Amino acid sequence: MQKHIRRREQINSQAIFSSAIHPALANIYLSRGISSDEQLANELPRLSTPDNFKGLREAAKLIATSIEQEEHILIVGDFDADGATSCALSVLALRAMGALHIDFLVPNRFEYGYGLTPEIVAVAAQRKPELIITVDNGISSIEGVDAANRAGIRVLITDHHLPGAVLPAAAAIVNPNQPACEFPSKCLAGVGVIFYVLSALRSELRARDWFKKQNRSEPNLGDFLDLVALGTVADVVPLDHNNRILVAQGLRRIRAGRARPGIKALLEVAKRNPASIVASDLGFAIGPRLNAAGRLDDMTLGIQCLLTDDPYRAREIAQQLDELNQDRKAIEAGMQREALTVLERLQLGDANALPWGVCMYQADWHQGVIGILAARIKDRYHRPAIAFADADPLAESNGSATIKGSARSIPGLHIRDALDAVAAKHPGLLSKFGGHAMAAGLSLARENFAAFSAAFDVEVRAQLCADDLTAVLLSDGELIPAHMTLDLAQALRDGGPWGQHFPEPLFDGEFVVVQQRLVGEKHLKLVVAHASAPKQQFDAIAFNIDNRRWPDPATTKVRLAYRLDINEWRGQQTVQLLVEYLEPA
Repeated sequence: MQKHIRRREQINSQAIFSSAIHPALANIYLSRGISSDEQLANELPRLSTPDNFKGLREAAKLIATSIEQEEHILIVGDFDADGATSCALSVLALRAMGALHIDFLVPNRFEYGYGLTPEIVAVAAQRKPELIITVDNGISSIEGVDAANRAGIRVLITDHHLPGAVLPAAAAIVNPNQPACEFPSKCLAGVGVIFYVLSALRSELRARDWFKKQNRSEPNLGDFLDLVALGTVADVVPLDHNNRILVAQGLRRIRAGRARPGIKALLEVAKRNPASIVASDLGFAIGPRLNAAGRLDDMTLGIQCLLTDDPYRAREIAQQLDELNQDRKAIEAGMQREALTVLERLQLGDANALPWGVCMYQADWHQGVIGILAARIKDRYHRPAIAFADADPLAESNGSATIKGSARSIPGLHIRDALDAVAAKHPGLLSKFGGHAMAAGLSLARENFAAFSAAFDVEVRAQLCADDLTAVLLSDGELIPAHMTLDLAQALRDGGPWGQHFPEPLFDGEFVVVQQRLVGEKHLKLVVAHASAPKQQFDAIAFNIDNRRWPDPATTKVRLAYRLDINEWRGQQTVQLLVEYLEPA
């Protein structure tokens, strides 16, 4: 897919950085709204204070009383990495604070779907909890909370998703995005929200002299920040200053060898060195392996990996998760081949023939993988994409079989609002939907697929223009050869954590191609020289390239968009260019 490389505007601002910061890195910080060392400080005391976090005090008192009365507490989580880390953090921290009866439950996505549904409450009631704590879900679970209330079970909701017009009738709600909550960090992941709840709980128990009465040491919640970092990065929430502190502190503990055995084991199977990992390793190495459990099987397996204190058991589960991830990749690859074949047939050589809003359905596609498929199609063609699969065979909608869809969007189109517009213009077309700007889920009757596809394409065309369908890569500019050094590469690696809304530095420039070859069937290995310094050569690698286009012996000069990285091989470190995009120059 053709992409447009656009360089970020140079910011003319008075920066107050220490002299130790590399000039290139200082410019990068300025372009991301950072102009002083204070905004880069990642110490825990700089976290946003919880004073104006709505519902936090009520939540802490609710859990503290439940612990004092030795009640049964049940954590109800979500089936993704944020939900898994939130669940593991809750169980471990509550045990450390003296909770005697603590258990967890994660809905199987194929049987119950998302959130605290009445059906999950019925399952939960069999365990006889007095208190249910939701993590990373619950803000839209109005019917589920009502069912719990009727069953005499109190519910504490901790969530970060956007609430609807009506809130559940829970005993307490902690969500930075709920109305009238003045907590400044609105971008917390679910694991960040429950971290704040647990911190407030520790303060409440301390005020009640609980730890002295029990002759129990207060837990150091910093010991659990590896889980907080993992969930925050894997959920791709914006890395505002607060989240950067949480992630930086978690990474610091992992690098120091203080991670949970499960996280160490997942890094081991992913062949990552814990001493040198960065935030992207959490998102691309650990996150997918953890998510594979929820996508293909049951996230309980992933939570058990995070909970265990036994390194041998952790390695055993991590290996299972790695195998599940390989299965997920194989399933996804097959689905992607089928989808691309259909799309290429639709185009017939003319990109303008492809819908602006792409909808694809196949009955036997795997429900747990359609979200990844939609993301791959979106990335390949740079247009909003929705992948559908059959729902549970027993699920019915108006007497017709139901299909479930997972949507991914591009900048310029708020996908949840687009679905809302389709629903308003075509009443009854969608059974239900929900989501955010870039991702959403929906369900509809199978017989409505064609009508919905047409309506969605019309809505996308109404909201976007043709230029929006060209992907834009924002570059931090061109690096002169003198700056393409190990020192700068290390400074960039240490300068994060980088992530959503605080993107890792990307550079562009023209290079002479010295060598090019295919490795691993779909990766292009290059040796290139900067056009202005042909004797200075660099290794470069482009992952998942179109092997019908590359390697190309006829191309001797390329324009690259790349990240400056460090390659370690047999104890030696060299500069390596991680190629995001390449085109003949």
